[in-house]
Amino acid sequence: MKRRTFLAGAAATASPRFAIAQAAQPATLQIDGAAVPFYAPIYVAQEKGLFAKNGVDLRIIYAAAADIMRNVAIGNAELGFPNGDAVIAAKASGLPAKVVHTTYQRGIGATLFKASKGFKSYADFKGKTLAVTSLGSPNYLQLQVGLKKAGLTLNDVKVEVIATGAIVQALQADQVDAIVFSELRKYNLEADGVQVGMISSNDFLPSFGNVVVTGERTLKDKPKVVKGFITALNEALTWVIDGHVDEAIALAIEKYAPTWKGQEAILAKAFNQSFVPSIWQSPLTKAKGLGAGDLAAWQTNIDILAEYKVIEKGFKAGDLVMQPADVAA
Repeated sequence: MKRRTFLAGAAATASPRFAIAQAAQPATLQIDGAAVPFYAPIYVAQEKGLFAKNGVDLRIIYAAAADIMRNVAIGNAELGFPNGDAVIAAKASGLPAKVVHTTYQRGIGATLFKASKGFKSYADFKGKTLAVTSLGSPNYLQLQVGLKKAGLTLNDVKVEVIATGAIVQALQADQVDAIVFSELRKYNLEADGVQVGMISSNDFLPSFGNVVVTGERTLKDKPKVVKGFITALNEALTWVIDGHVDEAIALAIEKYAPTWKGQEAILAKAFNQSFVPSIWQSPLTKAKGLGAGDLAAWQTNIDILAEYKVIEKGFKAGDLVMQPADVAA
């Protein structure tokens, strides 16, 4: 597991809300995967002292989603930022964890294809070749559900398994008709001059990208840490959304993800066209605040995972997902 530790940065001068608090409780946040600019709101909150201001002396490390869920459940980490599918799988296996902030209001899985193909819906994929990275991936489930909604099955298409590092190139080279992958790759393709069509998996399979989780014991014993983290994250999200995308990307690359240098324009397009309008925000967040959880959508996700035997059995979304406002300080 790759570990990196960051201490709270100096206060920013742009706003008094970035003032540093004098006392803060130590806490560990485990983030899914590795440092990437898409985690910019967390990095903004860290570097501008928002976590410290809200009483959290945060240490950031990285881990696989399944490991995050185990560590959060037993208290090795106070907070985690895994993807929603891993959270549901962990809860179904009995791990005592809670979602306290639905940061990504939807999933980012999508079926991408060249616009010249003229595909409009999954019904148009009959007899076509579609690629996924693994038959055990969330995208493979998305493919199955999308086909079923269109009255088709896997027998009606040809499925290719292509590695993550090669799947986009396979689409560019017309080796496949479409790929079921991430909508964020659309921006890379467009930067290369490819006109891209897209069907969002969230249109037929509600799901969630990264969300904030904590263990039930942490929620009981350290509620101020959990509340402080949520408050700081929302302050950072609001700052990014309110016209500071470029600054957030620059900070993330400089301090955390230097290998992304040179991709600022692609990232800005992804932030402005996906993250700001519909990943971090939704009609629900407009009404109830950033991080609000759509229990009906979570329940649909849980039920479909159970239907397709991804999890052994379903459960009530309310047993997993909390509203940020309901986390006691």
